[in-house]
Amino acid sequence: MSSKKITWKSIVLILGCYKTTYSLEESKKQGSFQRLSLSDISISNSSIQAIEDLSVSLAGSKLYMFNLEELREATHGFSWSNLLGEGGFGPVYKGFVDDKLRHGLKAQPVAVKRLNLDGSQGHREWLAEIIFLGQLRHPHLVKLIGYCCEEEQRLLVYEYMARGSLENQLFRRYSATLPWSTRMKIALGAAKGLAFLHEVDKPVIYRDFKTSNILLDSDYTAKLSDLGLAKDGPEGEETHVTTTCIMGTKGYAAPEYIMSGHLSTKSDVYSYGVVLLELLTGKRVVDKTRPNKERHLVEWARPILRDQRKVLNIIDSRLERQFSVKGVLKVAALTYKCLSHHPAPRPNMSDVVKILESLQDFDDVIIGPFVYVAVSESGQ
Repeated sequence: MSSKKITWKSIVLILGCYKTTYSLEESKKQGSFQRLSLSDISISNSSIQAIEDLSVSLAGSKLYMFNLEELREATHGFSWSNLLGEGGFGPVYKGFVDDKLRHGLKAQPVAVKRLNLDGSQGHREWLAEIIFLGQLRHPHLVKLIGYCCEEEQRLLVYEYMARGSLENQLFRRYSATLPWSTRMKIALGAAKGLAFLHEVDKPVIYRDFKTSNILLDSDYTAKLSDLGLAKDGPEGEETHVTTTCIMGTKGYAAPEYIMSGHLSTKSDVYSYGVVLLELLTGKRVVDKTRPNKERHLVEWARPILRDQRKVLNIIDSRLERQFSVKGVLKVAALTYKCLSHHPAPRPNMSDVVKILESLQDFDDVIIGPFVYVAVSESGQ
């Protein structure tokens, strides 16, 4: 997406402005299914074809196309009382749909995300979400149910995730702290979702992996959401893709992406390491209310992760020492590897999954008191 401000009212951005080079049905006739990617979409001058091009191309994806009035009714007029939160794309409202709205549609609560026309994101991010989540299905990816494209309005309809985001669960001041075993369950689920994206036929780079994009159902099953900034990854012998527009969230982006615009699946691994560090410490990646040396979590904590004598001193105090020391040390070592300054030493997400799977049976145990050791700025 260009950094140039888009005047929505001056451009008719409806789905028909994008022409696909092939449809899913055509690819099936050729004998093998090929997933439609963003690179298969190009801008066309035609606007009459409207919604049909993409809906035909995504035939079989079981996405529902809604109109604005239907979603207005489903959310009680996008009422403030139904507001779940707001992100870079726009506000998200809780709603309810059933087969009265569309034949065969399961009666269920939903989350309806509506584009903020004055925000930093727009049609490209909306389209990316449909392209990726409309075709990719996995237990640890949030399910996209449908979409709406009406004049300049862009909306997305997802399954409702009862416990909201990991960010809210981990950092909300007055909520019960997440037990160590629950944190590890969430970490494993998120890792499986990311590994799946990296290993599909056309690799997907998430690009905006963070706690607010990890959603939790009533059982704390983690599902990745918001693939609006995702990009098709390198194929063949290519090691990375290059972008001139650095996008994402401060503190989570990998150093090589910030410095050179080089994106790879290892860039996501770095971001995953940041989330692991937040789960370990219970601290946000950037917090200006903390002492100067601790404001940037990665800079402060990474050197400590490799020192087994000191690492217990930075574990979230709200856990009240109810965790497996062996498990904590293994996760700290894994986090350190994920946060490597260079891409090559970072593990693949499939390796991360294997390590975390081996830690799932580590029970929460109360360990004896340990002596807090004050850490200097140098981490010594």
